[in-house]
Amino acid sequence: MGSAASDLPESTVPGTPAPHPRGIRSYVLRAGRTTTGQARALAELGPRFILPFDPAVTDLVAACQGGFSAVVLEIGFGMGSATAHIAAGRPDTLFIGCEVHQPGVGALLKLIGEQGLQNIRILRHDAVEVLTRMIAPGTLDGLHIFFPDPWHKKRHHKRRLIQPPFVRLAAERLRPGGYLHCATDWEPYAQHMQSVLSSETLLANTSNSADGYAPRPAYRPATKFEQRGLRLGHGVWDLVFRRGG
Repeated sequence: MGSAASDLPESTVPGTPAPHPRGIRSYVLRAGRTTTGQARALAELGPRFILPFDPAVTDLVAACQGGFSAVVLEIGFGMGSATAHIAAGRPDTLFIGCEVHQPGVGALLKLIGEQGLQNIRILRHDAVEVLTRMIAPGTLDGLHIFFPDPWHKKRHHKRRLIQPPFVRLAAERLRPGGYLHCATDWEPYAQHMQSVLSSETLLANTSNSADGYAPRPAYRPATKFEQRGLRLGHGVWDLVFRRGG
């Protein structure tokens, strides 16, 4: 993977986030550098795999499910390595990833091209708006939120994605039996997540352990950062909740 900046201006990249009213966001748009390989993937594969944000599409699952047996939405896939790994192991499931940062989108597109993956689509837009305006209630088979920003400082806790209104929205978009899988390496955020998720009446914890956390499901790979943290004695907490019938 090269280190040269992209020659593509932000406005010409397929799937550039559309303007929308500002509110409290759980992310900050960073001016990251896009490598030559990522830029090439954006130009060559973006038109095929990036979906436009379009509020007129009120049931995205029905619109793009095709012959796939299940649809899972992932929020904030970072550089996409876990997304590609999971998609490769579950070829009958369509994975729709929301990510606002251009280098991450380019990196996942590059992996799609290298691995010949056909079951990934990408939305470069605020995931809360996508859930609210493009995902119909009761249509998702799963929702992945891996290592969201924990917003460590107390004054920033309001920016955390996992809050009661968001969890209610997410739960409503799951079909009965659908699951919500969160993971974090920040214990205070794990405790906050567990409290919020446990308070949502549409969801039930799948874990039978005393602490309420789930073992890492086999489909979620341990990232290099996670593996390093575990060697140093740092924890990682997975929470898997399922929507009732």
